[in-house]
Amino acid sequence: MRPDTGREPGAARLHGLVRLWRPFELAVIRALRPYLERAPGYVLLTTRGRRSGLPREVLLPCARIGDDVVVISTYGWRSNWIRNLARDPRVALTCNGRVVHGTAEVVDDVQRKQALVSAEPLFLALPIGVVWGLVWTALRALCAPLVRRWVAARPVVVIRRDHPGL
Repeated sequence: MRPDTGREPGAARLHGLVRLWRPFELAVIRALRPYLERAPGYVLLTTRGRRSGLPREVLLPCARIGDDVVVISTYGWRSNWIRNLARDPRVALTCNGRVVHGTAEVVDDVQRKQALVSAEPLFLALPIGVVWGLVWTALRALCAPLVRRWVAARPVVVIRRDHPGL
């Protein structure tokens, strides 16, 4: 369920503009699907629409911590995928070329969210990701507080595989 924190990330105000991006995103997913299904640092998350019950797919950057996958909603609770998870936490992930079913847990506790991103930083697997990786390792003491502050106002989702031994 959505917590009422009274605080929303600044990026959430841009969510209306991002909706204009959605048709382009779907076209990119369709065109690059074979690559995206195996792209390091990304997952294709499939949720059930909260109203329609139909499958809804979104491409998200992620971090893997053991068998768990961690994703962050940049736009807070305005993102459709996060609102879908609040209704039905059962998901499917396409990562490393395989579809894995799991259950999503929205983390509300700020300290736990900050511990998750401190343990395993999320960064895009693009050329800029190399720069971010360097910054995160070389300048970790300076970057870590910024990332922990950034994540405090956003929903963090931990997805656990239903049958990790399979």
